[in-house]
Amino acid sequence: MFDIGFSEMVVIAVVALIVIGPERLPKVARTLGYLWGRAQRYVNGIKADISRDLALEELRQMKQKVQQEAEAAEKGLNLVSRELDQQVQQLNTSIAETVQKDATPSAVSTAQPKPAIPEQQKFPID
Repeated sequence: MFDIGFSEMVVIAVVALIVIGPERLPKVARTLGYLWGRAQRYVNGIKADISRDLALEELRQMKQKVQQEAEAAEKGLNLVSRELDQQVQQLNTSIAETVQKDATPSAVSTAQPKPAIPEQQKFPID
């Protein structure tokens, strides 16, 4: 972020030593380090919040896509189910018509059934 090299850091340290003095410089350095750490934690927390929000938004979009695909699949299954029901109904109707045609009296034969064994082949019982 800041383009500060080693030479600039040395100049800042020398000026701080002269302005603050050698007695208070360690305490000021500790305080600056503490504040710098708090600032970094704050920035990292904000970054984490932003990344969580982005991940949450991605999950919402993914959930919406999955729901749309599930609805489309459900519609497709309903369509196939209706078509299958129609086919089964047509098949049942055609079977019922076939059975009804076979059961009419005109189709029934009026001829006497032939005996299984002809009369000539029967053996007399004594």
